[in-house]
Amino acid sequence: MDALKSAIVKRNDLVVFDVEGVLLPKRRYLLFEVARRLNSRKFLKIVFLGILYEIGLISLQSSLRRIFKVLKGLSFKGLFQQFRKMPLMPGVKEVFETLKKMGYKTALISSGLPAVFVKDLAKRLGADYAFGLETQVTDDHLTGEIKGDVIEANGKALALKKLLEEKDLGAHKCIIVADDRNNLPMFPFSTLKIGYNPDFLLSIKSDYVVKGDLTEILPIIEDAKHRLQPVFSKGESLRQIIHIASFLVALVSKYLLGIHIVVSLIFAVTMLYIASEFARIQGAKFPIVSAITWKAARKPELYEFATAPIFFALGIMLSLVLFQDPTNYTAVVILTFGDGFATIFGKKFGRTVVPFNKGKRLEGSVFGFLFASLGALVFVNPAKALIGATIGMLIEVLPLPISDNLTIPLATGLALTLIPL
Repeated sequence: MDALKSAIVKRNDLVVFDVEGVLLPKRRYLLFEVARRLNSRKFLKIVFLGILYEIGLISLQSSLRRIFKVLKGLSFKGLFQQFRKMPLMPGVKEVFETLKKMGYKTALISSGLPAVFVKDLAKRLGADYAFGLETQVTDDHLTGEIKGDVIEANGKALALKKLLEEKDLGAHKCIIVADDRNNLPMFPFSTLKIGYNPDFLLSIKSDYVVKGDLTEILPIIEDAKHRLQPVFSKGESLRQIIHIASFLVALVSKYLLGIHIVVSLIFAVTMLYIASEFARIQGAKFPIVSAITWKAARKPELYEFATAPIFFALGIMLSLVLFQDPTNYTAVVILTFGDGFATIFGKKFGRTVVPFNKGKRLEGSVFGFLFASLGALVFVNPAKALIGATIGMLIEVLPLPISDNLTIPLATGLALTLIPL
């Protein structure tokens, strides 16, 4: 009887999902699936517009209107067929099946996808409500014109507010699951905010942060007081082994091959990796590289272009080239040891959530600092080692908009260059 009463209480509670980045691989549809139908100039224009939005130079509305102008003339039916082939993020079907059994209503709200596409996805998942942008189509071809609440400033919040009012859901629990700042206007309407692989702003504003399988949101929804323990998988172990072992780059550069040869080799491997990622997204396998990616990548990365290794390689290359001996080698070691061990200890033993970055654990940062300090002692005196490790781990724990694989070594190298010790 109590279980039945509990289910009735939850009957009208609502879970709202962002679509791209949460249910579907982030930006993959426009950048890879649709790009097959565009020439290289149009493809690069879409990429450029996406970058301008990501760094905050243009609004979402402006970027979407310009992108759909680029798509003018494409077959709407063809784009829809391509959309239906898109893979779902790991755990999506299980999440929706479980939420339905628990008695929750679910809604999908997207600013970047046509409403027809979102409604089709909602039907496949058994979601109750769906919202997307409206596209103008003539004779099955896009005219380049779009409209709708979701593309306006605070548009997602407007769509959610209308839903809550029309379905009389305002008095019930509303849970938001999202990944980027475009969803922040919806947060005031929610009682629980979950960031899924969130950007730096959502890391600050969310109540909980989940990185990995979407099913990790279920215990949080079931019990808002649940303390989520990060999952440390075999793939994560391999990833961090590669990360930490890269400290050998500093030793090889200093004592064996020299900086220029090492940087050239890293650059070549990075280009090979980029080619393998493009091939993997298209369904092809790249010998050796693709196999390593499949084993070391986090689950969400398997369905999109994984950029973390690129930033990691770029951080090492820039450190070696921009800074003098021994600062350059110290910056590399602090990145590889500090960030690597912070992740391992944070996921294995972390219990204390960092208030301003809920995807991090304080224990991880402490051990990252210790190992970064020890590694730095190989190249610099204790004072510089401690200062470098402190700066590196502060950068590691901050929710910054740029990958810490890039910011940690550059900030560390710059600080040590300026410190006359």
